[in-house]
Amino acid sequence: MNSDTIKISRITKKITSKQKEDCCVLCWVKNEVEALIINQQQYRNIANSIFFLGPELQWQILNNDHFTSNGYIIYLPKSILNNPIFKNLHINEVRFFSNGEIPKINLAPGIEKRIQAIIEMLDELVSTNLKNKEDAILALLKTLFIYCDGKCNIKSVITDNNARSALVYKFKKMVDQHISEFHKVSEYANLLHISNKYLNECVNDVLGVNAKSLIDEQLVMQSRHALKFTDRTVKEIAYDLGFSSPDYFSSFCKKHMGLAPSEFRRL
Repeated sequence: MNSDTIKISRITKKITSKQKEDCCVLCWVKNEVEALIINQQQYRNIANSIFFLGPELQWQILNNDHFTSNGYIIYLPKSILNNPIFKNLHINEVRFFSNGEIPKINLAPGIEKRIQAIIEMLDELVSTNLKNKEDAILALLKTLFIYCDGKCNIKSVITDNNARSALVYKFKKMVDQHISEFHKVSEYANLLHISNKYLNECVNDVLGVNAKSLIDEQLVMQSRHALKFTDRTVKEIAYDLGFSSPDYFSSFCKKHMGLAPSEFRRL
């Protein structure tokens, strides 16, 4: 593997496809850009989305902000992507469709920070001569693909205007923003002006799980992080996350994490 052929560029201005025939592109539009143009077709409203673009596509990103990074372009040679380390990942099967569809992944809220960290580590490794750096690069790429393949992300194609997918993504953003205030499906359904039943139907249709499981998953993620990486007391964490009492927080942790908060913190 020649890791020197991996290139990472920031989206800070207009970018036009230049890749070679043996090079594919992972495009993460982190913040809103003016438009993404693929084969003369223009797409808007694509913030927080990842696209996999094959070498046969002509594409261009229009970006008005020349000073702030609105995402990243990662150029990946096919020789790297064909490495056996990726063979069991579902994302490896769908990343480059042969029927003209362009894969699009709306990242689950909160995942952006992980993707950002992985890209920063990749860029750092590519520029070094560290021993075993190619193994580390493959491991990071695999982690990146695993995050892309996560069940909480909404996978579609760029031409998909599915109303249910859009609703579920809006719901997930609300959960990320209001998790310390609302823990019930009904509270989010009210914010979205729909019924609990319809919200559950949409989530199940798009992601194969119920709406409550997404709320609980966000609570588990926030709880784990606070217990492991902050010095706040269990009581403080419980109230910060919107639990009515430390005892209720403890029972939640036992049910979803297998341990009481104090036990998890000692791990």
